[in-house]
Amino acid sequence: MSVLRVERLRKSFGGVQAVRDVSFAVEAGEMLALIGPNGAGKSTCFNMLNGQLRPDAGHIDIAGRDTAGLPPRAVWRLGVGRTFQITATFASMSVRENVQLALLSQHREVWRLWRPAAARHAAAAEALLAQVGLAAQAGRAAAVLAYGDLKRLELAIALANAPRLLLMDEPTAGMAPTERVAQMRLVRDLASARGLAVLFTEHDMDVVFGLADRILVMNRGALIAEGNGEAIRAHPEVRAVYLGTGATSGGH
Repeated sequence: MSVLRVERLRKSFGGVQAVRDVSFAVEAGEMLALIGPNGAGKSTCFNMLNGQLRPDAGHIDIAGRDTAGLPPRAVWRLGVGRTFQITATFASMSVRENVQLALLSQHREVWRLWRPAAARHAAAAEALLAQVGLAAQAGRAAAVLAYGDLKRLELAIALANAPRLLLMDEPTAGMAPTERVAQMRLVRDLASARGLAVLFTEHDMDVVFGLADRILVMNRGALIAEGNGEAIRAHPEVRAVYLGTGATSGGH
């Protein structure tokens, strides 16, 4: 079944159509990549899905509910996790505490933060850290983590919401090539095990073509191609777009 269904989504800024009649769906357990050259409209599309931008027109259906125009917290409450191109963690808190805070929010307990919180959801936090390969780092301050480990921490924080849909904006940005593949293989395993729908943007074409089940290609606000890796490689318009911008272009 479709966890996310987008129909004829539109967004303009002044006279510029950033997203033009975009429609697609993501199924449970599927890894769907969204790629395109600089200015293609990928980030605008993501920000509408997450509630950071209100669409001018169109529908966003998440697990049977139209979420177009809902604020980010309301979208998050429906089971949508999000990671960002620039990691968003609390540097002064420990790795475990970062995940605990997300779990407190997921359980609607943040208003009780004045009470001692060190032991609340600690076991669940450590289980999530183990899933992303950070169990040994649980007690360290987030500020001292290597960048690849920060990306893994951000993934654990997103998973604390027990999402049905995970939106990942450039999830391997700043990581070494071997770390990129390992990170997205982990996401693929989690998607398969949890029936998690994953939509991600990515500049590393080895990651995209090696791990995505399907690929969407945007250019100038519109979807120009959709299919598996073989179909996308052979698509004449995709080849023309990337021939002019570089085969590894994946900007926003």
